[in-house]
Amino acid sequence: MTTFHAGELAMQERVGMRERIAGAAEFIRPFMPQQHRDFFAGLPFFYLAALDAGGQPWATLLAAQAGFISTPDEATLQIDGGLLAGDPLEGLLQVGAHVGGLGLEPTTRRRNRLNGEIVQRDQASLQIAVSQSFGNCPKYIQSRQHYPAQRGAAAAQVLRATALSAADRSLIAAADTYFIASAHMADDAGQGRGVDMSHRGGRPGFVLVEDERTLLAPEFVGNFFFNTLGNLAKDARAGLLFIDFASGDLLHLAVEAEIIWEGPQLQAFVGAERLLRFHVREVVRNVGALPLRWSAPEQARQLERTGSWPVA
Repeated sequence: MTTFHAGELAMQERVGMRERIAGAAEFIRPFMPQQHRDFFAGLPFFYLAALDAGGQPWATLLAAQAGFISTPDEATLQIDGGLLAGDPLEGLLQVGAHVGGLGLEPTTRRRNRLNGEIVQRDQASLQIAVSQSFGNCPKYIQSRQHYPAQRGAAAAQVLRATALSAADRSLIAAADTYFIASAHMADDAGQGRGVDMSHRGGRPGFVLVEDERTLLAPEFVGNFFFNTLGNLAKDARAGLLFIDFASGDLLHLAVEAEIIWEGPQLQAFVGAERLLRFHVREVVRNVGALPLRWSAPEQARQLERTGSWPVA
């Protein structure tokens, strides 16, 4: 049985990479190497993707003291706490839920991913049985240093809408990073069935705000696994996460994605292999929720070969 599902294989075939990637599938393991286990254990935050009751993917960020992630064995990841009040996944991370996880260390640009299923849950912790574990290269990751936020007494504020506010649009228009959750849960997906969490990076403004319900983002060359695009080819729903690294706001979006393979907008963006147009369905802004802040970024060197959207 292949590691990749039909959507991923179709994408690999379309760009002429299917045979080459077939050999790389061995790097997707049903367990975490010791290096990954040590890496996860040192993180004070962890990106997580899961589905709501309707099958809509959501992307979020868990945060706590370093050590809140542990690995009782090579096939089990345990998370103790970290879910922030008002998170759109609150109440949804139950036994049987499929999840995608991403550990990312911005200072070193290291990142490792896993997919799996929640097999144990109590009020304070959850355990994930890992079905896929693999590393990703450091491409397009902006280097940042995190530090604890100075917390005030104000209660967290959660704003919900079906369109982007002016503040939301400003955050996205200035962003150099976002995260995307996607899934393919059909029974015929085989070993590729599940939820994925991925990172996207670019120059500030690389995500174009077309209007209050539409975004447009370039897709740069990657590892050719096509986990995200393969999922979207089968299920267009996705979850986006934008972070205000200065204020600690988390902007969660439920979207439907459209893959654009050709056209003048693609030609206008230097370095873009494809575009993703996102149609916004739900917006959740968790104001100041993140207990961390970040320094100004050091741009990923790969972005020197990419452009930006033309100014109208």
